[in-house]
Amino acid sequence: MHYVYIVSCADQTLYTGYTTDPARRVHEHNHARTGARYTKMRRPVELVYSETCITLSEALKREVMIKKMTKKEKQKLVQSSR
Repeated sequence: MHYVYIVSCADQTLYTGYTTDPARRVHEHNHARTGARYTKMRRPVELVYSETCITLSEALKREVMIKKMTKKEKQKLVQSSR
């Protein structure tokens, strides 16, 4: 499976990404030397949204769609999933 996810950073910003394992990816954002440069300076991060996609192509397209959203739209998406 493929997942699109949003994490909330310590500075209240939102980061969107793609992965095949959300738990591992959040751990990498919080602890690993590799990973997104954006989240390295904004730790800790917390998973606030994930969406399952069947194909890699579908996941990457959805990631782009979410990244184009405003912060307010992303917050609404996160709230609607809870």
